[in-house]
Amino acid sequence: MKHNQMRQVVFPILAAFIWGTSFVSQDICADSMGAFTFNGTRYFIAVLSLLVVIAVMNTTRKDRPQPTAEEKKASRKQLWLGGLCCGTALAIASNFQQAGLVAGTDAGKAGFITALYVVLVPLFGLFFRRKVSGPVWIAVVLSVVSLYLLCIKGGFSLAPGDLLVLVCAVCFAVHILLIDHFTARCDGVKLSCLQFLFAAIWSTILALIFDTIDFHVLWECILPLLYVGVFSCGVGYTLQILAQKDSNPTVVTILLSLESVFAVIAGAIILHQQMSLREYIGCALMFIAVVLAQVQFPAKKAKQLQ
Repeated sequence: MKHNQMRQVVFPILAAFIWGTSFVSQDICADSMGAFTFNGTRYFIAVLSLLVVIAVMNTTRKDRPQPTAEEKKASRKQLWLGGLCCGTALAIASNFQQAGLVAGTDAGKAGFITALYVVLVPLFGLFFRRKVSGPVWIAVVLSVVSLYLLCIKGGFSLAPGDLLVLVCAVCFAVHILLIDHFTARCDGVKLSCLQFLFAAIWSTILALIFDTIDFHVLWECILPLLYVGVFSCGVGYTLQILAQKDSNPTVVTILLSLESVFAVIAGAIILHQQMSLREYIGCALMFIAVVLAQVQFPAKKAKQLQ
């Protein structure tokens, strides 16, 4: 397997595994602290971990050709703009997600509802006058049915936590589109570090306003916080950025969608969370929708005139 192909396959699967299992840590912390406090803490941990990576990378790149002053200025401008845009979208998405877990949505269900972003990404292309294929529309219908099976109980109403995670899926779709835009213009690891910096700043500001910050609770949850900070953020999101750079977005996104599968498995094994048959059917339909939305079917060739 070539290096680029390995990056397209291995990096997204690793990211999906890390994100899926991190739902357990998020669920544990959701019982002890507010969403904004949790995200502000984990993103600052991610920034510190990536600063170490960047320092090591800089020492190994001394022999590479140095860009001109104008190129450095343009690159730096794109990097900070990308960090601001991606970090803001990430902060909004992750805080809605964690708020959903705090409100009572379990890890497995949150993982599958979050996976709806993969269906939403091609749909958002309509705003840019991009055609949506028949299979994508089928995926949309399947995702709506799966959300009904997962979230609607005793009538046509969403549980508060489920609705918050659903909003998070929309925000993550925007985040992926922003990542696709800026990865062609910026260094992947530095972009990842800056997006965490801005996400940490936004989350901390909101925590100071809305949460009651208890440092004793933070210390008690230090292990799950370190896992989501170093691995889920520092490693997982950086793997996503590196995987999306100059890669086939269809392959990468399908593999990233495995996050939802890992979330259910981790929730069942570690937290002993069980879902009903109806909810498992909803999970299966969601996974089919996620895959179907990303598979590119060959177009029918027009018959040539004799």
